[in-house]
Amino acid sequence: MPRIVREADISWEGTLSRGAGVVTATSSGAFDLPVTLASRIANPEGKTSPEELLAAAHASCWVTSLAGELAKAGTPPEHLDVHCTITMDEVEGRGHRIVASSLSARGTAPGADEASFAQAAEAADAGCPFSALIKASATVTVEATLEGGA
Repeated sequence: MPRIVREADISWEGTLSRGAGVVTATSSGAFDLPVTLASRIANPEGKTSPEELLAAAHASCWVTSLAGELAKAGTPPEHLDVHCTITMDEVEGRGHRIVASSLSARGTAPGADEASFAQAAEAADAGCPFSALIKASATVTVEATLEGGA
């Protein structure tokens, strides 16, 4: 796989507590998303947060890895749904840190059984660069359920 470089920008106006910004997918132009302090620590009110963006990134990375593992096993998926929960907490002496990412997947893959689907999920986690990045300082858990298996 070639080297991959993607970029995003944020433009912020005002103080931390009363300010607001817009994060932009510079490489693709796919989104311009509003972000505030409140969207991180209180009610998002239609705005995103770095933690939500990390959850989206981890889920996206992992699902593509899972699709690849299932295809490599000869059981390409028909459909995959992945939910990712990122947890940030206060870590004594270190401040706020991402402490966990939890992935929950459901999918259909003709020819797969529960064991092969679970094996593909484990391999997907091992091959997902975002899982590796998060595991450097937090935990990653994966729950994968095959629907309508062989």
